[in-house]
Amino acid sequence: MKALAEGLRDPFLEAEAHEREAAHMPPYSRLVGIIVSGRDERLAFEVAKELGRTAPQGGGLVTLGPAPAPFARLRGKYRYRLLVQADKAIDIQKTIAHWIGAVKVPSTVRVYVDIDPQSFL
Repeated sequence: MKALAEGLRDPFLEAEAHEREAAHMPPYSRLVGIIVSGRDERLAFEVAKELGRTAPQGGGLVTLGPAPAPFARLRGKYRYRLLVQADKAIDIQKTIAHWIGAVKVPSTVRVYVDIDPQSFL
């Protein structure tokens, strides 16, 4: 930030790229945000817990959560979030589809998948 404040764009970008690579963050990896939402808080949380319990781990994948979403209640629905961090070589769409497809999700609960999210809200 100091470099930006001093108008030094390139040193800032180099430092940011180094930090992102060390932390295994985009563009050096992929992120997937998953929101589980439902009017019944207990049911939404149970689905989120099952997704967390069966989440892919290892082999270039790390799954965090579930945790209450930043807007834990929105338009009368309770929301829980999971975050998946994956190596770029992994077919993340196929992996996520297989994982979520194996979990029984009641019709009153929605699971939203956002690959390479711009925001985590």
